[in-house]
Amino acid sequence: MYRKCNLCPRACNIDRNTTLGVCQVSAKVKVARAALHFWEEPCISGNNGSGAVFFSGCSLHCVFCQNEEISHGKVGQEITIEELAGLYIDLQNQGANNINLVTGTHYIPQIVESVTIARKKGLDIPIIYNTSGYETVESLRLLEGIVNTYLPDFKYMDNLLALKYSHAKDYPDVAKEAIAEMVRQCGKPQFDNNGFIKSGVIVRQLLLPGHVKDAKAIIKYLYETYSDNIYISMMSQYTPMPQIASKYPELNRRVTKREYDSLINYAIDLGVENAFIQDRAVAKESFIPEFNNYLN
Repeated sequence: MYRKCNLCPRACNIDRNTTLGVCQVSAKVKVARAALHFWEEPCISGNNGSGAVFFSGCSLHCVFCQNEEISHGKVGQEITIEELAGLYIDLQNQGANNINLVTGTHYIPQIVESVTIARKKGLDIPIIYNTSGYETVESLRLLEGIVNTYLPDFKYMDNLLALKYSHAKDYPDVAKEAIAEMVRQCGKPQFDNNGFIKSGVIVRQLLLPGHVKDAKAIIKYLYETYSDNIYISMMSQYTPMPQIASKYPELNRRVTKREYDSLINYAIDLGVENAFIQDRAVAKESFIPEFNNYLN
């Protein structure tokens, strides 16, 4: 699949053994960090933490990315599929509630193989696929039976915003189709006796400063389309990063309380009940992991 790679909607159609595409990584798995992670939704992190594996590279490259140092593939360590499977087992042994695969679109074939290997070696905690939402249905189908819970973003409803901030005018349509496939695979969210998610879909919406209208359009679409068959996570954690100050000054601030309250109240008025909300105090750079070692 990597000789003519079309795993993501960019459809580079290149040989990633010899050439780098939009994701900026080769066909070899590159991991920037694997560690217990405590800043996901409560039903994912809990007290023990989620076993997060941050993959290097990204096919979207949002201008406001908080993980920019790994999204361009410059940070991380190349490992084998067997070593990747070993990371899952190590995280399970550390008490992780689940394995949380972060931005793994460009490594889907290796993810499938590594999870299969790990399960044969005793991995028995849920697999969460943590994604930007910019996925092809064809690639997602490779994950059926591998992933228990999907954790996609829905970043934009407006095509022009998607073009401006993620260079992907097709993002809204692609994300809609991707989420529909995720729901088809996993169904309505199911939780264990401790309140941890076992399967289902949680869609994240990161509110951007000045773009409450677009965020409301996303919440409306999700609720009218899926009702209580998904959870919606309304996120206030947007943190302006240094790279956006000059080119995107409108994004060079945090979301105000008024903006976030407006979004939450809108969701309540719609009838949304299956939702997560955030304390605005999480909008701090201290919540962004350091990617200085692939295994911490």
